[in-house]
Amino acid sequence: MARWSDGAVSLIALTELAGKTYAAQFVPKIHELLKAQNSGPQDLKAIVVVNGPGSFTGVRIGVSSAKALAEALGIPLLAVSRLAVLAQKAATDAVALDAGRGEFYFRGQSREALLTLKEIRKQLSGALGVCEEIAEHAFPGTVLVEPPDAGDALVFATPRLQAKDFDDVATLDGNYIRRPDAEFSARQGNRSGRAAVVKA
Repeated sequence: MARWSDGAVSLIALTELAGKTYAAQFVPKIHELLKAQNSGPQDLKAIVVVNGPGSFTGVRIGVSSAKALAEALGIPLLAVSRLAVLAQKAATDAVALDAGRGEFYFRGQSREALLTLKEIRKQLSGALGVCEEIAEHAFPGTVLVEPPDAGDALVFATPRLQAKDFDDVATLDGNYIRRPDAEFSARQGNRSGRAAVVKA
């Protein structure tokens, strides 16, 4: 949670949600943060959400919850890329996040893609910013920083907040880059001529 004053954002409260509890904790945690500041939902003026890339479930729940809250309160919503926030924090033109399966979410020259280690090394011409040990080991000589948090996202979003450059709540979606595992499995199953079974 942050306070907007004189065109600048200042972080006043920060909390993290435990894994696999996002949906259940999201709204209660916001109420807790507001109560601690003697404020209520009516005091919120805008919402900034990091819409990926990352865990499909985490991104989906985060974006859906932010959209629902923005619609319920009638306030604007602004989405930022986790890769873009990392690039600003690391002060590098290129950054990478582990995506599993030997692949990385990569951002270079403001373009984002899912690439292999070999593909990134071919494109890399300068320093690479990372925030995970696995990425640091994969790319020697990287700039390692702490993982971006909500405060970093708010700082990154400040120019757009100043310009009132908000997103369309109705059409905003997650920045997944990779298809969800269920869709990937289904496509693989269809290619092999077998039916894919996905368990909930």
